[in-house]
Amino acid sequence: MLNAAHASRYHWSHAGKALQESIGEWQLSRVYSVLGRAEPALYHGRRCLEVSREARLASFYLAYAYEAMARASGVAGKRADRNRYLREARKVGEGVRERHARRMLFEDLETIP
Repeated sequence: MLNAAHASRYHWSHAGKALQESIGEWQLSRVYSVLGRAEPALYHGRRCLEVSREARLASFYLAYAYEAMARASGVAGKRADRNRYLREARKVGEGVRERHARRMLFEDLETIP
């Protein structure tokens, strides 16, 4: 899982644009969070958030960048940060117009311990 996520991120760093970079960083953050590895989860979550903001990606992608940071912060035991990023994810997520995408996001947010 981890090797596949890194390989995907590497591929898209050559073949994609900011959107694919953001998605790849989100994916790495998620995998590291699942593995309980807080430091790399936070690193890739920060990269996802930076890319999403700089590229002014759509609300869906920015909300998922905040989701990555909330999840990684939770893994790191940083409760205040987790709560702050969750609030931001929900706030930005309200701007996601596509109903299915918004529902998926909010369902994912509910899985953050």
